[in-house]
Amino acid sequence: MRIHHFIFLLFLFCSHINTHAAEEVGRNHAPVMLANVYHSGVDLKAYWVSEKYDGIRGYWDGKKLWTRGGEQVYPPAWFIAGWPNIALDGELWAGRGGFADAVSTARRQTPDDAAWRKMRFMVFDLPAHEGTFDQRLPSLKSTVASINLPWVQVVKQSKVEDHRSLQKMLNAITKDGGEGLMLHRGASFYRAERNDDLLKVKLHDDAEARVIAYIPGKGKHAGRLGALVVEMPNGQRFKLGTGFSDAQRAQPPVLGSLVTYRFRGLNDSGIPRFASFLRVREDL
Repeated sequence: MRIHHFIFLLFLFCSHINTHAAEEVGRNHAPVMLANVYHSGVDLKAYWVSEKYDGIRGYWDGKKLWTRGGEQVYPPAWFIAGWPNIALDGELWAGRGGFADAVSTARRQTPDDAAWRKMRFMVFDLPAHEGTFDQRLPSLKSTVASINLPWVQVVKQSKVEDHRSLQKMLNAITKDGGEGLMLHRGASFYRAERNDDLLKVKLHDDAEARVIAYIPGKGKHAGRLGALVVEMPNGQRFKLGTGFSDAQRAQPPVLGSLVTYRFRGLNDSGIPRFASFLRVREDL
């Protein structure tokens, strides 16, 4: 009787593990590659270049869709119908300039069909593939082709010869409302870490910081937000006082939230120069 009881408990335990295995991503950040910032000395001939889509990082684990921060996304059943039982890494994208729409759509636990009709899943990698990026690309194209859904698309990859060509491409993308470019080293394997295998190229640097305090406004901003005190991942703090709309000054980002800011390099103490608020980073 004790043996039967033990087997029953073991069965329940294993069932519990299997039920929650797919939710492991949700308890942690999705295991995705992270990009460094483009810098001098990069051998551009070793990289593929693509547009940097301004959306929500989407990680399909073969069963469910997650954000980079490990929150589950709940698309309509038709959106993920026929997706493969292998991992896909991409961007949930609502078009150029549609970042806010992408965030709003992806955060709803009850999917809005009309909003999801405007979304695309721009796929740029196969995390479980054991080959280099050069080797993953043909498999990626065939995998997306087999899905055969117009809202699931392979991110176009191309080559550039030198920095001048890269800058020309960046200027053209930015002029048309794009966010920037991504460089992906052809010889790299998929590793869930931040390194130079993946680089982002933008006209302006940007980063995230956590809101820890408010500074009251003065003059025309009296009674509203004057500046945010934010903390960088390394613990350094600085004031972020420009880039806010009147509505954002009246109702500033909540304490503890992550915000994205633009800047132009760092000063000698490591503080961002000419930092300007861009948006609340709700997907992280």
